[in-house]
Amino acid sequence: MPTKKQQRTGHLALLGSNVIWGVMAPVSKFVLAGGIISSALLTDLRILAGTVLFWIASMFTKREKVDRKDYIKLFGAALFSTTLNQICYVKGVSLTSPVDATICTSTLPIWTMLMAAAWLREPVTGKKAGGVLLGLCGALILVLFGVHSASGGTSNLWGDILCLLSQVCYGVYLVFFQDIIRKYSPVTLMKWKYTFAAMMLLPFSFRDFSGVQWASLPLEQWAGLGYVLLFGTFLSYLMVPLGQKYLRPTLVAMYNYLQPVAAAAVAIMWGLDTFSIVKVVAVALIFAGVLLVNRSKAAESR
Repeated sequence: MPTKKQQRTGHLALLGSNVIWGVMAPVSKFVLAGGIISSALLTDLRILAGTVLFWIASMFTKREKVDRKDYIKLFGAALFSTTLNQICYVKGVSLTSPVDATICTSTLPIWTMLMAAAWLREPVTGKKAGGVLLGLCGALILVLFGVHSASGGTSNLWGDILCLLSQVCYGVYLVFFQDIIRKYSPVTLMKWKYTFAAMMLLPFSFRDFSGVQWASLPLEQWAGLGYVLLFGTFLSYLMVPLGQKYLRPTLVAMYNYLQPVAAAAVAIMWGLDTFSIVKVVAVALIFAGVLLVNRSKAAESR
């Protein structure tokens, strides 16, 4: 059973990583707006950068031996959390509207809660279900009345289904790979996850790298790309396993709701959106939802 200090570490790690991802949304949009780097190429760059950076990090940390039988599990973790998750999401976003894609992303805690109840026998208490629904309502308010409402694109059934499948895949990772997540350090876990993901994806996208006019990429977009790769990929995924190690899967998924909060805050600071009472209510609902799930009987029984 994790200590209170370990649980606090888990909460801070998830808070930091999801704020970074929330900020990454407008930064990524800025990078993609240049028309030089596509969304598919950006995904491949994240996987390649993650592989290289985590291998470098492993050289400065205590060497950890991986059991031979666990390589299959690590491959499975990479398949669901990175490869299938990214393929479904990127393709889904390309087909449907940004609003639909963000709404689909908000369903992660629901899928995780249901799978955790079925597989881990994690009880679905009134507090937990209420917290998930409160957080969902807050996220939907931000999406429907926030900066995303100004985005273009039209709804598409297959795009929505693919975005939903991406969240189901990540939920599978959170629930079914708990033993691997808790067994190894964040650097070891991510090093092998990204390595296997790179082996699965990069052979099919090598031509995309060679066709990019890197010299024509403006300095500010290089800076944005640097943020996505260093903070949005390496640092954030270095912190996430700490939360996964010490907190229940449903609570880990709940922090997903903080991403639109961070994205809205950045949009307001950049002058792309305005502060309103609606956003205050949405943020309050999200934090109330996280608090309820954290205080549910399932969380107390850890």
